[in-house]
Amino acid sequence: MTLPEIVSREQWRTAREELRHREEAVRQARRVLGAERRRLPMVEVDPEYLFEGGDGKATLLDLFEGRSQLVVHHFMFAPEWETGCPCCAAFLDQVGHLAHLRARNTSFAAVSRAPFTRILPFKARMGWTVPWYSSAPGDFNTDFEATVRDGGKPVERPGLSCFLREHDRVFHTYSVHDTDLAELGSTTALLDLTALGRDPAGSEELRLHDEYDF
Repeated sequence: MTLPEIVSREQWRTAREELRHREEAVRQARRVLGAERRRLPMVEVDPEYLFEGGDGKATLLDLFEGRSQLVVHHFMFAPEWETGCPCCAAFLDQVGHLAHLRARNTSFAAVSRAPFTRILPFKARMGWTVPWYSSAPGDFNTDFEATVRDGGKPVERPGLSCFLREHDRVFHTYSVHDTDLAELGSTTALLDLTALGRDPAGSEELRLHDEYDF
């Protein structure tokens, strides 16, 4: 292993200051990119997708749980697999307490093609409480490119998709696939992917996760 160079405190401060300027440029670029992301057009979701979860059958509208926005984690878990993808599991491990998203009018759910009877024991093994649904046998995964065909064989892809609700109408606003999701697991990072951003109308101030009014 190659360790960093050993320098004096003053040399470290100089190097750190130089890096800080580059870090600030990256943060500014991310803010600009976030604004451009929020200006993306959206497309209405017409099909009546059906999922299976802990409370039985659910529609895509149900996954919003009455909130304005929904972030879906496309968790790679094919019907024939015994367990879910380790990389997707590592991502879900780092997703923070959902109260902070919910207070900002945003719901979060994982969706996989595996049958719910296989998802349930794996979810219990991992100790997760996030809503998780099976999209089998419908076309949700293929329509949102979380499952693609390679030589006729279905291949799973990790990713996130964001949706916006206006009354009973649902719109697809953003998706990202086949990338390192590790930096996208925080509440603010997930909100940055959505159409309403970090402070959607009606959001609450930051609180301890057990002090929100719901």
